[in-house]
Amino acid sequence: MIRANNPIMAGFYPDPSVCRVENKFYMVHSTFAYFPGVPVFESEDLVEWKQVGNVLDRDSQVPLDGCRQSQGIFAPSIRFHDGTFYMITTNVSKGGNFIVTAKSPEGPWSEPYFLGPDAAGIDPSLFFDTDGACYYIGQREKKDAKYYGDCEVWIRRLDLDTMKFVGNAAVVLDGFQKNAVWPEGPHLYKKDDYYYIIHAESGTAFHHSVMAARSRSLFGPYEYCPSNPIITHRHLGREFPVTCVGHADLVDDGRGNWYMVMLACRPQDGYTLMGRETFLAKIVWEDGWPVVNPGIGHLEDTFEIPADKEAVCSYDKDRIYTFEDAVIPPELLSLRNHREREMSLTDRSGYLRLYMRADSIKDNGEPAYLCIRQQHRDYEVETKFEAQFGADGGEGCAGIVLMQSNEDHVRAEYFQEDGREKVRAVRCVKGTDEQLSLKDSGGPVTGMKLAVHGLTADLWYDCGGGWQMLLSDIDIRPLSTESAGGFLGCTVGMYASGNGRDTGGYADFSFFAYRRGTR
Repeated sequence: MIRANNPIMAGFYPDPSVCRVENKFYMVHSTFAYFPGVPVFESEDLVEWKQVGNVLDRDSQVPLDGCRQSQGIFAPSIRFHDGTFYMITTNVSKGGNFIVTAKSPEGPWSEPYFLGPDAAGIDPSLFFDTDGACYYIGQREKKDAKYYGDCEVWIRRLDLDTMKFVGNAAVVLDGFQKNAVWPEGPHLYKKDDYYYIIHAESGTAFHHSVMAARSRSLFGPYEYCPSNPIITHRHLGREFPVTCVGHADLVDDGRGNWYMVMLACRPQDGYTLMGRETFLAKIVWEDGWPVVNPGIGHLEDTFEIPADKEAVCSYDKDRIYTFEDAVIPPELLSLRNHREREMSLTDRSGYLRLYMRADSIKDNGEPAYLCIRQQHRDYEVETKFEAQFGADGGEGCAGIVLMQSNEDHVRAEYFQEDGREKVRAVRCVKGTDEQLSLKDSGGPVTGMKLAVHGLTADLWYDCGGGWQMLLSDIDIRPLSTESAGGFLGCTVGMYASGNGRDTGGYADFSFFAYRRGTR
């Protein structure tokens, strides 16, 4: 037995989907406007996860130009059949629902097969029946929708040779609750004599929930579980430490044990900075229905599951990134497309170069921003860099950003003005900048550090003689989901910009460190 700690994936890893191939599990998550899209994780025990790649790692697979931060890639689903991995998802900004395939989870993954207007809606998933036939299940708005979120779940056969639909679509569900809103994220399974549909309901915030339905026929009629919702935390109140539980997927371990992965949030004093994270729960079957955490009825902080070895949570460690290998690690993200315009690993050996181009972090463009997900309430990031501002200094800057969205973030920037070296701390809330601190640095800045402790942050800078405080106790509650909205958690990373001009300047970063705990 090993001990599982929830969440199994901390930070901005929403909308989990999981499948098993022999004795290994594979899981994917939504990425919205971030690139590369849809990380792929591998595990032997559902507890310790290793990222083996990203599904959408080429611009041609995932056009994101101009999309808002909470648009882009929604709710991927991963399945395996007859030697091939299938990932299906929605690019809500460009093209709709599509499928990519691979022989190995590491890739390479194919170019997208877009399913066209016949695949209306979002949150698609694939199901392979015992005869090998493939079926699409998804969510879409009703033709006669009476209110926002009045949606239905539908199934249709899909020919994988042509990537075209076959036959007619069957509408099978429209929500468990009266006047249900957002029945979405459906997954289809077959167990014993029944087909099962698991789907989310009531939106992805506080009232989020998971519903189960079954039928002896794939196209229905389906009956809802009389114990629905089979998991939710909305009845536990807003002060419960874990909220927003929903968007689930089921998997068995091949030894008779069943589990559910799902998203949930961990607010601190009512504010959520890490976004929607991935949690794990046990499943037992009673009277032909799945029961989540029997005798408990909510997500557990820790629990034991069968395994042959000890496991360590993948995020429970410090990370130091250097760039001698000229490879960007798969967990580091940028915004939207065209990384080659924003950064280089070859312009200067052993350094990551971020260009001071016109796009800033506030734009829906392609800022020079390379980041990691926030995964702890208390943590510290540190980076060292050398900045070249171009012939006239321009409007260029370099530093660190803590970001929830283009419109809600904190920037620590080194820049030049009137021939003087300066540093500033800026908090942007709903698109409006507030300069919190401005100092003459007294020389070229060579490093910056940000420490987050709960709902406040401290910023430092270094000119080669040791750390100096830029500003302490910055209120970062405006970066929470509750304040900023959207579907994201915070990211933090290295940044450079010409702030409206292609200055010709750049910043060379030698390393970036993320360390757990600051106090």
